[in-house]
Amino acid sequence: MSELLSQLWTPELQAAFTVVLVLLVILYVLSIVWVVRDAYLRGTMWYLWAIVALVPVLGVIAYCLLRPPLLQLDRDEQELEIALKQRQLMKYGECAACGYPVEADFVLCPNCHTQLKNLCMRCNHALEPSWTVCPYCATPVGSAAPAPSSGSRPRRSSGQGRSSRGGAQK
Repeated sequence: MSELLSQLWTPELQAAFTVVLVLLVILYVLSIVWVVRDAYLRGTMWYLWAIVALVPVLGVIAYCLLRPPLLQLDRDEQELEIALKQRQLMKYGECAACGYPVEADFVLCPNCHTQLKNLCMRCNHALEPSWTVCPYCATPVGSAAPAPSSGSRPRRSSGQGRSSRGGAQK
């Protein structure tokens, strides 16, 4: 039996075995380095994962199963995107009557036509219900509009009034 083994165990086979063994050791070391680097980038306790990765094959498998799904950089970016979306949504509100999304300067809900804000009698800006004076023209809310100052007339939206008067004139 030993004679058969000595005939099979040739110097070429020994060299091939040594190369395979060296490659496995390099793969083992690189897997530990990968686990440590990946754990560090994911924001976990990389030193504990380095100890777990010292267990051949099972340590790397355990890390792959239990590691966080996102890198720390991706989590930070995701949190920033969420904060940005929340800031963008703060420009909008909801109708108190039907819950339809409305913009901050809407006077009426486009869905249920509930009045959301008051209009200034003088400058036609949207006013919050709690305001007692218009911040745009200093007119007290709820009072009659003062006479327009010389030369200034209340603004009309484009196209209103002209078409209705145009047909009545002879």
